Formats: sequence, structure tokens, C-alpha cells
Amino acid sequence: MKVLIACEYSGVVRRAFAAKGHRAVSCDLLPSEDSSPDHVQGDVLGLFNEPWDLLIAHPPCTRLCNSGVRWLAERNLWGELDEACKFFLALWNAPISKVAIENPTMHKHAFERIGLKPNFSVQPWQYGHGETKRTCFWTRGLPPLVPTDIVDGREAKVHKMPPSADRWKERSRTYEGIGQAMASQWG
Repeated sequence: MKVLIACEYSGVVRRAFAAKGHRAVSCDLLPSEDSSPDHVQGDVLGLFNEPWDLLIAHPPCTRLCNSGVRWLAERNLWGELDEACKFFLALWNAPISKVAIENPTMHKHAFERIGLKPNFSVQPWQYGHGETKRTCFWTRGLPPLVPTDIVDGREAKVHKMPPSADRWKERSRTYEGIGQAMASQWG
């Protein structure tokens, strides 16, 4: 398969698909952490003219997720919310037959603008990581992911991260077990 992983700088999902023998390319505005030649730094929307079998997208969740809803009115971030929803829908409407978009739980304003509810959600502890971080998936042409390694532990490490310059990057990183499940079950 030819797989495009949108908004991924870490390479976690790209490497999981490549390990299964697929042609996987990641794309992000940021450079890849692993300096892979299979990473495109730029706007993913410009890559939709190529023939892809699968799109997995991790769009920025800062304005979409429930944890940040309080700032919309307080800081007048409605325009940023509208732009985030527009990008989400551009990914959803990509001319690719199989699409998976992942994001945390969305707030009601994002749901109203996007008009789509997630097909399913997962937790890291279902894929070998003893942590909690509900991740929702909007999918087209793909089945729900099935848990692969349910483990003990329900620590909310991501939510307890102290403030730092890279906190947003660490909070958005895909868990290896979830990336491997995507590659095994959707590849």
C-alpha cells in the first residue's frame, strides 16, 4: 500500500507501516525527528494529487479538543477554531478511499462545525501502554482498531506534564502500540 501520514513529525506511524512492507510517507510543517527521507516538510494538502491507498491524519487539536474549549471565548479564538475545522474537513474530504483522522475528545463547538462524530476511540492501555489518553478516530473505509495488548495501569501522564516549550509536541505524540495496531490492522 501507499500510505500518507499527515501531521506527523515523530515518524511513529510511518515507521510502523514501513516495517510491514508498505510505502509510507509522513508530512508535517515540522521536520521529522528521525531525519527520514520518507518525510515531506510542508503542507499535506499539496500531496493529495498523488495516488494514495490510505491517509492517516493527526491534525492539530489545540482549538478542537475539549481540554482547550475555555480559551475560545476568553481569548477570542473563534477564527482559529474555524481554520482548524476547515483543515480537519479538508483531510476528511481527501480524494483517498481509506481515511483515518485521530484527535482527542472534541468540544461541542468543533462538533457543530465539523458535523461528524468519531467512529470509535482507543486508550493507550489497550495497546501496551499503562496510561490514559482517550483518542477518537473518524474513519472512512476502515474498521475500528481492536485492542492488541491490554495492560494494567491507568496513569494520566500526558495530562500531568509540566509546562515546557515542547509540551505540545510531547502531548501529541502517537503511542508506538497504537501505531503498530494501525499498521497491522489497516495495512
